[in-house]
Amino acid sequence: MKNLGQLMKQAQEMQTKMAEMQERLAETEVIGQSGAGMVTVTLNGKGEMRSVKVDPSLIIPAEAEVMEDLITAAHNDALSKVEAQKKEESSKMMGGLQLPPGFKLPF
Repeated sequence: MKNLGQLMKQAQEMQTKMAEMQERLAETEVIGQSGAGMVTVTLNGKGEMRSVKVDPSLIIPAEAEVMEDLITAAHNDALSKVEAQKKEESSKMMGGLQLPPGFKLPF
């Protein structure tokens, strides 16, 4: 039973580390860009959009659809960066522990 006790202790430590990582990621901001930087979107580590900046040259009523597409692309760029950070932080924390295929962590 000693091994079970150690396993439970490791699981509790992992849970604490996961909570700390989630807090750090929530405070992180990433910037996604599209249109060669004409549109930028800032997201926090939870994927929530914090700001959008649009180059004034794009603000032409007839070009609204293009601007909407660029904003969407910038948001998706920032979101993919958030996901990459999550994956990197999780990998560091797990210390090489291999999870079974399809197993997802709780975030």
